Amino acid sequence: MDSTMGLRERKKAETRTAVHEATLRLAIEHGLDNVTVEAIADAANISRRTFSNYFDGKEEALLYGDEQRLLELVRRVREQPAELSAWQALRGALDIFDSENGGLDREWLVRTRLVMRHPSLLARQLAGRMRLEKELSRAVAGREQAGGVDPTVIAAAFLVAMRIATQKWLDDETRTLREHTDAVLDQVARPFA
Repeated sequence: MDSTMGLRERKKAETRTAVHEATLRLAIEHGLDNVTVEAIADAANISRRTFSNYFDGKEEALLYGDEQRLLELVRRVREQPAELSAWQALRGALDIFDSENGGLDREWLVRTRLVMRHPSLLARQLAGRMRLEKELSRAVAGREQAGGVDPTVIAAAFLVAMRIATQKWLDDETRTLREHTDAVLDQVARPFA
């Protein structure tokens, strides 16, 4: 029974990923406004009804990859050794995440540019980041932190640094996202280190 459930969950994850990838590809090729749910379903080789079982709309499908990566980062923070401070756990998780995923790639850049051009995507992403902020603050709660900084403040500062680094990367692709991220995180960390 457990192996059947495992297989079912894997199949669902594969379908979600296929729909996300089809949505991203079509949005890049045709522009998000010109992509229909029907076209996405066809590209992912599923029915319109199946699409609706997984996502509320094309915006949610497009942002799925971003959301999954950020949830993976939260998981990595929780796995950090207990003796690390909150900020050290966040940075350590980012190091592991980057090494396992080869950093944040061109897909991240393309998706970020798409989001910035579409207010509906930006609003959804902001709502997702607010949920992520809560998850990150829970993940670092209970860890020692210099100055007794609240976990919510630490999580928010980390996410703001990530947003600023991403914006710098969009403006200056001569440096990697990780180089921008490290520079911004180093500046933000001074009060927490």
